[in-house]
Amino acid sequence: MTENATAARLDAAFAEAGVTGWLHAVDIDSGAQVGTGADQPVCTASVHKLCVLVALHELAAAGELELTEQVECPPTGRTPGPTGLAAMLDPVRLSLRDAAYLMMSVSDNTAADLLLRRVGLDAVNRTTARLGLTRTRAVYGFGEMLGTMREDAGPDGARALTDPHVITRLRALDPARTNRSTPRDMTRLLGALWRDEACPPEYGAAMRRIMGLQVWPHRLASGFPFDDVHVAGKTGSLPTLRNEVGVVEYPDGGRYAVAVFTRTAHTAAVLPAADAVIGTAARIAVDALRAP
Repeated sequence: MTENATAARLDAAFAEAGVTGWLHAVDIDSGAQVGTGADQPVCTASVHKLCVLVALHELAAAGELELTEQVECPPTGRTPGPTGLAAMLDPVRLSLRDAAYLMMSVSDNTAADLLLRRVGLDAVNRTTARLGLTRTRAVYGFGEMLGTMREDAGPDGARALTDPHVITRLRALDPARTNRSTPRDMTRLLGALWRDEACPPEYGAAMRRIMGLQVWPHRLASGFPFDDVHVAGKTGSLPTLRNEVGVVEYPDGGRYAVAVFTRTAHTAAVLPAADAVIGTAARIAVDALRAP
């Protein structure tokens, strides 16, 4: 199948699911690639936690911090969220690497901001710049980003997020004003991580392990329902946005970095078709890369 034909299939899958989608997929070893809208600026949402993860391990590799360093997390002042430390009620003490596990496996916002306080946004941006991700930038911490949504939503708060007119004014949904990247930048980051170009091998292995422990099976992984195919990824979600980036590894040694970003006009929090098309589109792309 030609690259144009693959792009047409991807666009058709996104349209059938009722979303606008942008995708880039690359064979990590050969460099063969397919995509649609691969250079479109997109809001990363929690996908940007992957950049925090890499910056953390880069600093550890440079001897600027220890991954076993302990941090305190009191109950007050936690970044809101439905998972991990954000949902807990009591004081917690844990290591930086365990906070990284929570940040990636269940997208824990509190854990992410704990790490950002230790690492800093500037370090995250230095890491992505060093790796050549010229269109990737962290503007806010995760609590700050949620704070812009509260400000922009106005006095009706979360209820206003079902109003399409309110959605249009959210800074968090505007790539020019929030944490951003492109699908191609994200697959470049994943490729560097899987080839041990982002950090020395022991740190790369630690990050790949954490990414393989993500608990969500309903997006990227849904396209690869096989016991012998391994998917490691990171999701990201905001009102109308559903994203995931990750690596799909086959038993024959094939490994493919995939980045899928979607947006829909529907403001409903639950849209199974919009989640599932991320896996469908990723499978179309990887099948095209694996075709003889």
